Amino acid sequence: MWKQFDELDRWRREVDWRLAEMFHGARSFGTTGGYVPAIESFVKEGNLIIRVDAPGLDAQDVELTVLDNVLTIKGERKGEKEVRKDDYLLREIAYGSFERRLTLPRETDAEKIKASFKNGMIEITMPMATAVTAKKIQLATGTPAHES
Repeated sequence: MWKQFDELDRWRREVDWRLAEMFHGARSFGTTGGYVPAIESFVKEGNLIIRVDAPGLDAQDVELTVLDNVLTIKGERKGEKEVRKDDYLLREIAYGSFERRLTLPRETDAEKIKASFKNGMIEITMPMATAVTAKKIQLATGTPAHES
């Protein structure tokens, strides 16, 4: 039996998936399900910090590995088993397995990487070599850079 909003909901999920693919690189990072955890990274006190938003996961649901200079974050957010698919009125929470790969600076020492999990947030910390910290570049005004 056709339900009134099933097709619209399917279309919305497809648009959400395409937007996630475009902004988070879901397919290029090897995500296999509909769940794409959000990631942020920044430098603080000489360390590269990577945070992965992973609500609904436990530490044992996540696997972190480093090979060469690529950090791989794998996991799975499992749906509730006691609710049948046909019983949902609205379902916006994505479930499924995921895999994200991030290229780390070449100078990263895998032995010094530390990771923690608290309140649905994975935090990965690694020391940054001074050679890979950002350098501020003065922006000249008026004259194109190639003419100066």
